[in-house]
Order: sequence, then structure tokens, then C-alpha cells
Amino acid sequence: MRAIRSNDEPVKITIDKSGANASGIETYNDDEGTDIEIRQNKYLNNIIEQDHRPIKQLCRATLGFKRFRTARITIGGFESMRIIRKRQVRAEGNTTAETFYSVAA
Repeated sequence: MRAIRSNDEPVKITIDKSGANASGIETYNDDEGTDIEIRQNKYLNNIIEQDHRPIKQLCRATLGFKRFRTARITIGGFESMRIIRKRQVRAEGNTTAETFYSVAA
């Protein structure tokens, strides 16, 4: 659960009906003494998955990647721009470009 330690701890996690995911989150709650709420719903997760659709379309438009490193960097940029456009980041800057530069710095 290194990703949870490096970011803010979530209050709720939405997952599909996978038992392995639920078991992992419950184990984390027990080990760390946290109270992360698990929302398991077959259709609720679809909303979250649909948020990745524009990223998939951008990746398809690049005609694939030759190396893993370039894929990671490019997809990271796509996701960063999407987060900034949706105003899900707190950063200084009036325009999208200014916000991107302040986040990237």
C-alpha cells in the first residue's frame, strides 16, 4: 500500500465485486487502524472507469509506444492535463498553462 502512504489517505474507495480488492483494503484497515469505506457496486465503478476513456483515446491516437519510459512520461502528461482541466488540483495560476507549469515545477 505504498501508494496510500505517498498520497492523502482516501475516505472511500469504489471497487467492483472483486473479493481480492475488498480483502486487501480490509487488511490495510486492520493493519493501519484506518477506517476506509469500501463501496462495492457493479455499476458505480463504471462511472470511474469512464473517466479514463479520453486518456485511452489519446493513447490510441499516438499509434502506440516504442518504449515503456516514453509511454509512462506521455500518459503522465495526458493525465496531468486532464486533472488540471477538471480543476482537481490546487495550484497557482490563472490559465491552464500556468497551472501546469506550477504543478510541474
